[in-house]
Amino acid sequence: MITISGLHKYYGALHVLQGIDLSVEKGEVLSIIGSSGSGKSTLLYCINGLEPIQQGQVTVDGVDVHAKGTDINKLRQNMGMVFQQWNSFPHLTALENVALAPRIVRKKSRAEALDIAAKQLEHVGLADKLNVYPNALSGGQQQRLAIARALAMEPGYMLFDEATSALDPELVGEVLDTMRLLAEEGMTMICVTHEMSFARDVSDRVAYFHQGVMEEIGPPAQIFGDATSAHTRKFLANVR
Repeated sequence: MITISGLHKYYGALHVLQGIDLSVEKGEVLSIIGSSGSGKSTLLYCINGLEPIQQGQVTVDGVDVHAKGTDINKLRQNMGMVFQQWNSFPHLTALENVALAPRIVRKKSRAEALDIAAKQLEHVGLADKLNVYPNALSGGQQQRLAIARALAMEPGYMLFDEATSALDPELVGEVLDTMRLLAEEGMTMICVTHEMSFARDVSDRVAYFHQGVMEEIGPPAQIFGDATSAHTRKFLANVR
């Protein structure tokens, strides 16, 4: 379980997150929507410790992410994160890219790491690309490679930061299909997304962020069909 209480984040004088209270249960899919600059991605960075916080608390399975004694690297092993850019190692094949973290971080043998990598690449539909280098893959395939790389660490949580935003429109679907598959398998997911169909159809809950504030949160039917916030209604009217 991920619990966020009274979270405030500043960049200088800019108050990016303003008192966020939020919890995510095991097996839940939470989509976070809102305009650019509303603090959505920053929230993910605070959850996995990539950004420090100025006030509040973030706990993952009871561990305070930002406490001085927390082993943040160990904690991150249980939180896979997929960014807008896939950032694969260009000199390694798809198989070698995915096997790298299990070998280095999890201390798996080479054979075991390669077996894990092959299974995860098959999992995301790239079983025929094991020995292909990233620059020979499409953008959608590279993003699925990034998902496989995160899954190879056997995380309890997956954080997606606008995983489709850098893709050409015709490639978005294959990445969303992979994310849908993970949701069906029971993966706990927090997805910052501009894909309203995904948020509506796959999420257990949807949160709308506006200028650093979580304006409202609820089941997709409520947010998309009967939003209480005027800001939410205006945003959805412009993106549908």
